[in-house]
Amino acid sequence: MTQRSIVRRVRGMDTADGAGVKLKRVIGQPALDMLDPFLLLDEFRSDQPGDYIEGFPEHPHRGFETVTYMLAGRMQHGDNHGNRGDLGPGSVQWMTAGRGILHSEMPQQEEGLMWGFQLWVNLPATDKMVEPRYQDIPPGDIPVVHPVDGVTVRVVAGELAGAKGPVSAVATEPVYLDIALDAGARFELDLPEGHSAFAYVFDGKSAVVAGESLARSELAVLSRGDKVSFAADDATRVLLVAGRPLAEPVARYGPFVMNTPAQIHEAIADFRAGKF
Repeated sequence: MTQRSIVRRVRGMDTADGAGVKLKRVIGQPALDMLDPFLLLDEFRSDQPGDYIEGFPEHPHRGFETVTYMLAGRMQHGDNHGNRGDLGPGSVQWMTAGRGILHSEMPQQEEGLMWGFQLWVNLPATDKMVEPRYQDIPPGDIPVVHPVDGVTVRVVAGELAGAKGPVSAVATEPVYLDIALDAGARFELDLPEGHSAFAYVFDGKSAVVAGESLARSELAVLSRGDKVSFAADDATRVLLVAGRPLAEPVARYGPFVMNTPAQIHEAIADFRAGKF
């Protein structure tokens, strides 16, 4: 058994995306361009409507997956194939963009707190042109486990304490856990040894991850290993995400992520030709 350690720390960078939605970009910024297979991690959190009200109007994607996890507030997604879905507190959408899709994510509220995450997960070359699909997961379908006293974990993807997350058929074999620790709690869990992994503290002042203090809005890139430990002096919540690295070339242009520049040019041409 090998304990994982922190090999890199990154703080979220304030920025805006969509039609001006204010957010913290944690992965996909100069300090951490990507962590194979993860291309981007954004946290959006505001109770000021002007920070989120314009949302994310229709835009294209090809070649990767987007994962939206809502903590507070409501968003509605829609696409150019007629799909519609509502995301409320505690819900998850795992969207496989595949060969191409035009979709939007718009707030369904005019006031109050809007809080959540969006993660981009790369697809292997063999899956980049699959048909798009959604996994819309309501809060009640996400298992909640208590592996030790003082620890509550929502299992979005992967397995923990006999519970299996509802996300299915994802090439990168992801682990996606929302870990809440009470003051004084300690906890250790298993992770696939070869998976890339990160921990992000998103509530409370700090958490102890892999034996080191990690502050709110700080991400820890974890070393290889098959175990990772958590502790808390005060109540806190940590996002733990892991996935199988693809070790493939990455060509990126905005909302298109392929393996070669030629494929990017093809994606742009297909988008302009209305083939998404």
